[in-house]
Amino acid sequence: MTYSFDQGGRDQAIAKSDYYFLNRFNDDLASLVAVRSESQDPAFAGELRRYLVEMIVPLVDQCGFTTSMEATADGSPILLASRIENPEFGTILIYGHGDVCAPDTRSWREGLDPYLLTVEGDRIYGRGSADNKAQHLINLKALFAVLQQKGSLGFNVKLVMETSEEIGSPGLREFFTANADRLSADVLIASDGPRLRSNVPTMFLGSRAAFNFDLRVNLRERAYHSGNFGGLLADPAIILAHAISSIADARGQIRISEWRPKSLTDDFRASIASLPLPEGGPDVDHSWGEQGLTPIERAFGWNSFAVLSMLSGSPASPQNAIAGSAVATCQLRYVVGTDPAEILPALRRHLDDNGYEAVQVVGRREDAVPATRFPLNHPWVEFVADSIAASSGMRPDILPNLAGSLPNDAFTEILNLPTIWIPHSYAGCCQHAPNEHVLGTLVRDALRNMTGLFWDIGERRGKVR
Repeated sequence: MTYSFDQGGRDQAIAKSDYYFLNRFNDDLASLVAVRSESQDPAFAGELRRYLVEMIVPLVDQCGFTTSMEATADGSPILLASRIENPEFGTILIYGHGDVCAPDTRSWREGLDPYLLTVEGDRIYGRGSADNKAQHLINLKALFAVLQQKGSLGFNVKLVMETSEEIGSPGLREFFTANADRLSADVLIASDGPRLRSNVPTMFLGSRAAFNFDLRVNLRERAYHSGNFGGLLADPAIILAHAISSIADARGQIRISEWRPKSLTDDFRASIASLPLPEGGPDVDHSWGEQGLTPIERAFGWNSFAVLSMLSGSPASPQNAIAGSAVATCQLRYVVGTDPAEILPALRRHLDDNGYEAVQVVGRREDAVPATRFPLNHPWVEFVADSIAASSGMRPDILPNLAGSLPNDAFTEILNLPTIWIPHSYAGCCQHAPNEHVLGTLVRDALRNMTGLFWDIGERRGKVR
């Protein structure tokens, strides 16, 4: 089904978003970026709450929301807000996160301060600019543009803004379970992550999940002289290196059968065959990853294993000694079709079967969460795609799931919602890295698209069939 849209008031609402971008957006984003809302450092816990209370609450008050400050079980602040216009209307749930990664200030380019917004040409620099402050600011201001134009939205809207996404959203799922009625809605429409192409809108409908774990080889309490004991004492680093090579081969192909998904069907491959590779990043290594798959299939339809860090001995000042221990922090990114409960048990069996009983496996958290994916032919997907095309003049790239990870399972598994993510950044934005930025042209396009989308949802009273 193809949807059509009335252009009268819609165009005027979009014009209001344009005016906002040209005259106020950078100032508002600068205020958000200036709050050092780092969730990885407990010293900034107060800034997390301040971000919600002093930055986000005024934005949603402007849109006529009622607000409630809450906390997850681990104490992370979380904001719930809602605007209920009519119980008969459909309800949209919006999500964002106010926390950011630690900036590593010394690694930022000269002339840039992570917490001082800097505009250079089309680039708008600042920690959290891309992840996630500009993205939720865009969505809230798009709602406001519709309200400015017609005085109402025509649908109900709820907002959940958390502050611990960058540390894995601990407690979020338990909070959703306890507050499922308050968060009930018809669909999630949220923004995080990158577009595939900076100049073409993207939609994704789920995400790969990620599970981190340590591989540890602890043989002795201390190191011993490599001359006196070389050839007499087992080297934990060599044992660990061989254990890792048993998990993935020389081109990164996964060797554990339970880690190889069964969900890459012909229909799924056809649905992503025409998608471009993400732009803005390094050149793809075509000789890396699962043979027989295209790069797009490897990123969006397959699992990947990575070694995030390794340590043995003293890398900063190597000694002539055989280390007593070695450790590697590893990660499995996985798609639908992978049983999260089997990730560590399958790894343990594999290591034991291959003679690596000395390698300990330690999960970085208690449970692995499920990957998520949503059908491309759902009415909400078609409606949102048509609306974005009407605003931008371009059909969006549509992904069944993001290659990265988000707490999407909290919405699909606990709240039972269809999930549509519309990212407002691009792959070269340097999120989590020095010199993080958004593109002004992309922001302006995103404001237009989201304003048009919220207008179109209101014209149907928030219900799409």
